[in-house]
Amino acid sequence: MRYFIDLSYNGRAYHGWQIQPDVVTVQSELNHALSTVLRAPLECMGAGRTDTGVHAKMMIAHFDFNKEINTEDIVYKLNVYLPKDIHVNTIKQVAVDVHARFDALSRTYIYEISRTKDAFNYQNAHTYTLPLDVDLMNQAAKILLEYTDFQCFSKVKTDVKTFECHIMKAQWELINNKLAFKIKADRFLRNMVRAIVGTMIEVGTKKRTLEEFRAIIQSKNRSNAGTSAPAHGLYLVEIDYPKSIYLNEKL
Repeated sequence: MRYFIDLSYNGRAYHGWQIQPDVVTVQSELNHALSTVLRAPLECMGAGRTDTGVHAKMMIAHFDFNKEINTEDIVYKLNVYLPKDIHVNTIKQVAVDVHARFDALSRTYIYEISRTKDAFNYQNAHTYTLPLDVDLMNQAAKILLEYTDFQCFSKVKTDVKTFECHIMKAQWELINNKLAFKIKADRFLRNMVRAIVGTMIEVGTKKRTLEEFRAIIQSKNRSNAGTSAPAHGLYLVEIDYPKSIYLNEKL
């Protein structure tokens, strides 16, 4: 039987989501907790990767188990066992052929920028106090929707077969002293959102024009784009799936 885990985590203490040798990752912590609580060697498969220091308000992972489980009971036990910076929200049974990564319809990220120095939130948002033209940054965001090849914003050494991503939404919003960039797409390249944000900050400070921003995308060259924004301001916030994948749930 296959189950989806919906979890949240603060990525500050972890070397990203995916298991790597000799470092602590969110996936390794979750695998260990699942195996301990269910008393069987278990491994989960995530909907994607988050890099070192990146957070998730919603990450989905699937795992297989040979019998039905009391999901509420397992959620409680996992949260007792897991570190305080990882929290399981729900566990739901899905069809056995559903894949957390390949069946996702879209992912949504939010990048948060604090416009003032904040002694309590500096580790969870990028502090940037220089003047920014948010209107220009939103015009740049609209330019993103005109393209599908984002090689210019991708990590250079990556094993992807295509740089095609279909962006459905990209928008900046200023609320009080916090600036948030929300972007939704069918898939993302490694380092893509942070590279976009770093380049848009240069547009907002008028170091680059909108025409230059467009030229960067068309160049397909990472060296032409701006420096990536720091990891601690980035959050994976939503992953969408077809409603039909869930079993024992009213639609």
